Amino acid sequence: MSQQAANKKIAVIGGDGIGPEVVAEGIRVLTHLDRAHNIGLQFEHFDLGADRYLKDGTTMPPELMQRLADTFDAIFLGALGDPRVPSNVHAKDILLGSRFQLDLFINLRPIKLLNSRYCPLKDAGPEDINMVVFRENTEGLYTGIGGQFKRGTADEVALETEMNTRKGVERIIRAAFAYAKKHGLKSVCMSDKANAMRHGHDLWQRVFAEVGEEYPGIETFHLYVDVLCMELVRAPKRFDVIVTNNLFGDIVTDLGAQIQGGIGLAASGNIHPGQVSLFEPVHGSAPDIAGKGIANPLAAILSAGMMLTHLGHADLETKVIAAVKGCLDAKQVTRELGGTLNTTDVTNAVIERL
Repeated sequence: MSQQAANKKIAVIGGDGIGPEVVAEGIRVLTHLDRAHNIGLQFEHFDLGADRYLKDGTTMPPELMQRLADTFDAIFLGALGDPRVPSNVHAKDILLGSRFQLDLFINLRPIKLLNSRYCPLKDAGPEDINMVVFRENTEGLYTGIGGQFKRGTADEVALETEMNTRKGVERIIRAAFAYAKKHGLKSVCMSDKANAMRHGHDLWQRVFAEVGEEYPGIETFHLYVDVLCMELVRAPKRFDVIVTNNLFGDIVTDLGAQIQGGIGLAASGNIHPGQVSLFEPVHGSAPDIAGKGIANPLAAILSAGMMLTHLGHADLETKVIAAVKGCLDAKQVTRELGGTLNTTDVTNAVIERL
């Protein structure tokens, strides 16, 4: 969509479980900021998720995917996953389909501790945990390349092939360095398993070294992914920007979510700079608490803040983070974080602080 357009079109997919509940709260915050700052947000809701799939078999219509690419600025997704659809085919088509078909090659996951009370690490404070992970989002082991031979027999063979391309590896590494430079950060860490996966991860090693030479003011260092996980627990303060592949990024960012205060505070963006991008909380659909009014909306609200930065309003994301921090400091949170508020009341507290 043209960057000159006055209005910003947001496609809304509530999804499953608590997804529609937390997305509604995120939209309340976005609507409040839109009215206050005249952003020009326009929301269009799409009936996609397990209910729609069970009704008529629809997952993600191809014509809708093209429309998302051509006419929308961002997608706001709740959560996907429903025990009534054990294959999760609808979730794969909607989320993974969007990542691959819209070429959302950056999975951006901030890991930022806002209040020490919620960190499981001893003596860790907000000054110790403030980093961002760039996870490659369109390649690796999540492409579905592979197969099964003699399935269901004692001789069954299952193959899962990891795909790494020069283009894919280079653009995610460049994105990580560009972010570090733009935000005045001192280091970029690349993580792989090149000591055991010598072909694909040798490519990561070589590209990281080459691109790093273009940024002499930024420290570059490498850690194998198992060491990275240990260091995130032992010394999280040493990290500013981490860049890694699809599988390792998936695992490392969930570890990061826990040290920042829990999955209920974890926001994410699936981004292609300058194109339609998708923003979602990463806590899952939690069907066991759906409809009870106790879901934590803060990850969805923080994801909405990330969307605002993508739309050119980074100052408003800063305000959103500050408002969420204020709620955490004041224990204006849901029960799993030790508070007494319901979903709507937490959002009310965020909006009041805004």
